[in-house]
Amino acid sequence: MDSLAAVDGSKPPSANGAIRSLLDSIQTYSPLLLFAVFVVLFILQAVTVAKKTPNVPAERSGPGGRPLPKRMRSQAVVTPTVEDFSPYTKLTFRWLSVGVLFTFVADAAISMCHTIFYRNENWWCGQSTVIYIVLSFFNYSVILISLMDTSPSPTWAQLGPWLLALPLEVTRLGGYLALYTNPHHEPVVGNPTGGPFRKSITPWESMEVVAALVRIVLLVALILLYALSSIEWNKDVRKRPRFESREDPTETTRLLNSHLNGDANGVEYGTANGTANGSPNGSPNGSPKHETARPAEAAWVRPNTIPSTSWWEYLSGYSLFFPYLWPSKSRKLQLTVLACFGLVLMQRVVNVLVPYEIGAITDALSEGEPGKLVVPWKGICLYVLLRWLQGSQGVIGSLRSFLWIPVGQYSYMELSTAAFEHVHSLSLDFHLGKKTGEVLSALSKGSSINTFLEQVTFQVVPMLIDLCVAVGYFLIVFDVYYALVVAIITFIYLYVTVRMASWRADIRRQMANASRQEEAVKTDSMVSYETVKYFNAEKYEFRRYRGAVGDFQRVEYKVLFSLTLMNTCQNTIFVLGVLMTCFIAAYQVATGARKVGDFVTLLTYMAQLQGPLNFFGTFYKSIQSALINSERMLELFREQPTVIDSPFATELPECKGAIDFENVQFAYDPRRPALNGLTFRCEPGTTTALVGESGGGKSTVFRLLFRFYNASRGNILVDGRRTDSITIDSLRSHMGVVPQDTVLFNETLMYNLKYANPSATDEDVYEACRAASIHDKILAFPDGYQTMVGERGLRLSGGEKQRVAIARTIIKDPRIILLDEATAALDTETEEHIQGALSTLSKGRTMLVIAHRLSTITTADQILVLHAGKVAERGTHEQLLALKGRYASMWRKQIRAQKAAAEAQVLQNRAQRLRSASTAAVADDSSSQSEEERSGSTSSRPTRPPMHHRSTKVSSS
Repeated sequence: MDSLAAVDGSKPPSANGAIRSLLDSIQTYSPLLLFAVFVVLFILQAVTVAKKTPNVPAERSGPGGRPLPKRMRSQAVVTPTVEDFSPYTKLTFRWLSVGVLFTFVADAAISMCHTIFYRNENWWCGQSTVIYIVLSFFNYSVILISLMDTSPSPTWAQLGPWLLALPLEVTRLGGYLALYTNPHHEPVVGNPTGGPFRKSITPWESMEVVAALVRIVLLVALILLYALSSIEWNKDVRKRPRFESREDPTETTRLLNSHLNGDANGVEYGTANGTANGSPNGSPNGSPKHETARPAEAAWVRPNTIPSTSWWEYLSGYSLFFPYLWPSKSRKLQLTVLACFGLVLMQRVVNVLVPYEIGAITDALSEGEPGKLVVPWKGICLYVLLRWLQGSQGVIGSLRSFLWIPVGQYSYMELSTAAFEHVHSLSLDFHLGKKTGEVLSALSKGSSINTFLEQVTFQVVPMLIDLCVAVGYFLIVFDVYYALVVAIITFIYLYVTVRMASWRADIRRQMANASRQEEAVKTDSMVSYETVKYFNAEKYEFRRYRGAVGDFQRVEYKVLFSLTLMNTCQNTIFVLGVLMTCFIAAYQVATGARKVGDFVTLLTYMAQLQGPLNFFGTFYKSIQSALINSERMLELFREQPTVIDSPFATELPECKGAIDFENVQFAYDPRRPALNGLTFRCEPGTTTALVGESGGGKSTVFRLLFRFYNASRGNILVDGRRTDSITIDSLRSHMGVVPQDTVLFNETLMYNLKYANPSATDEDVYEACRAASIHDKILAFPDGYQTMVGERGLRLSGGEKQRVAIARTIIKDPRIILLDEATAALDTETEEHIQGALSTLSKGRTMLVIAHRLSTITTADQILVLHAGKVAERGTHEQLLALKGRYASMWRKQIRAQKAAAEAQVLQNRAQRLRSASTAAVADDSSSQSEEERSGSTSSRPTRPPMHHRSTKVSSS
């Protein structure tokens, strides 16, 4: 830009040459230095103030053997001391920053007015001054934006640039005073020695000095205000506690002590020292009396708004997924990733060569001699070759996509299986509180994070490289003004995109939640098909689903409208940048400073640059959508099992079946204990029955013994070993459970029966089914053992499902058997067969039976009557009847109920026989009357029914 930059680097042959050179250096490089310092400090500040969480112990591992994530909910959070000023102080900072911006506006106005009024003398402020004004205004605008957009603010991220700018501004002001107060030449275009000679400072120069002085005063005010406000804030902060927690102080103390004892994140190893976790939300059971009992929170809270964290905390949370996305297990795939990186760099080189080649072809065609045919065949062929290689559809992009296929498959495999494994590893408290539709939706939509690595690697990184290359290319090949325009327009474009996308984030999150709710309604309704039919609620379900779809579409409309608005704003900003660069290029071409080919190259490059910028808007939307959709999966990963193996747990190779409960205490909710000092012993090979009213703790005994929960106090022993010292898998391998409500897979009967022991033979299955009195019934089915049982086994009756469950337990062949009302759904005859099978099965095995039908446990070795979480009575059937206590009362009630039921059955059978006889009599009477009519007999008098018929009707009444 020779016509505009004649004096930017010129040094008049005078004593002022050194001063002008110093001023040019300060004005050219100080804005770049300030911007770099601000960016570095801003990132460091965001990282250092991020909330810290206790580290996860190394011995614990999650899905795929990787470390478990840090649980962000229900845990103490150590928050570093972060300054935040009062609203009035923050408003003062902002207005002072606005004042600094106005000083640069004043500098720009002074330079423009000076140029206009001194146009005849071609006065020119110099290229370094233009760079200084434009870049400095840009820098302080970014700082002002950070003051308004971030909280707390200001921080040392803003203080650092202010401290650095103050000496630079003082040096610049001193240089101007030293230059202007001495005799000097004014700068002009095209004259290296300068323009008119001035003996003293001019009015225009005086205004420049005043603007610089005001800027220095404002910077000093910003620094002093920060220092004074920090002093006042430190006086207040000394009165505050050092640690802050999301929970109450007692919970914070407990969790910190738990962490110091090696129990990080409040997750229990199941130790018997009173720290075990038994509540659905992970809160402690049996907490000290001085702690306030709190109601249990929801098992899995859905995030409705953006998390109240910094951008670093938010993004760092997704680092949990990186071990699954990076192919750490395959060296070959890692080399493939590096090769893809190399192809991406090759694409960047091609993107620079294509506009250059177009400009060269244009110059060759425009500079040809008249009457002489000149066709740049070589340049055209090279251009076509470059276009063949360029773009995502070009050869390089296609090769990169081909190489990335196995990497993408690896990421999907690792993350999907890890999520599936993690859900199965969660404890019973989570599964009791979850919604199946919600979990399935989170797993399906959360898989969008699989493409995150590919998007970042091959779209974000290339975009940033393209933008940096564009700035450098325009700076070297064209002029600094082009680089300034591209850099500033790019920043404004990206900032507007980020701000509008952040504004759209809550709307997109609402849409994601509405979509998940729609999926949840649909899934839950399909799963509960029978319930819908039982209550004739099809129309209600249709309205509910239509309402969910309507909610989704209402939010979707807002999302689509905001997307259109964002695209319009993005295009407007970029068009303004193209307009400015075209004005500069057209001026240079008109003055002969540039060739026509340069103008074509510029337009081509700008059009090519619009691709990455437009993609950033699309990418930011897609990656934001992926992050929002994967928030639920992230929360799912952060849900940790409340019952896990202790680091010191060992296997239980064999089991004799001795069971001891020693003063066991447990509560699902701290406000209502379930077990309160339960103590009993089951000898190996004996049968123990648990009876009592509902809520007495019978099912809780099974859940604690099976390690679904850990006891709050006391010990649970199996063969003399505490259950928390035995690995969960080995303990459960010696136990068989027949639940009251049996759930089967939607597979064949053979599949469900062999589920207990996949290595069992068909003959083993047949023997188990004979013992469970279900073999003949299965053979009566058209498909036999290959019969599909339907969703959750709904195609089988309740008794059939329970007998399948019993057969499945027989196939497992455990040493400890837990029967939860195993014969409740069976008829009397089948129950007798099952009782015989269970008595055979119980030989040499320990059995715990929950029974409401007392007639099924009269032969038990001991019967425990539970009341209020304790053993109220114990003994055999005869002993308990002799006590005439709770058990005897329950027995008398059941005997009376059975007697009444038997009498009612007799009456019902008698009434049924009478109705059958009445129906037969009516049929005989109708038949006799029809015969008379056919024989031609007529009577004017109506036929009276026989006396016995009327008597029968009365008796039936």
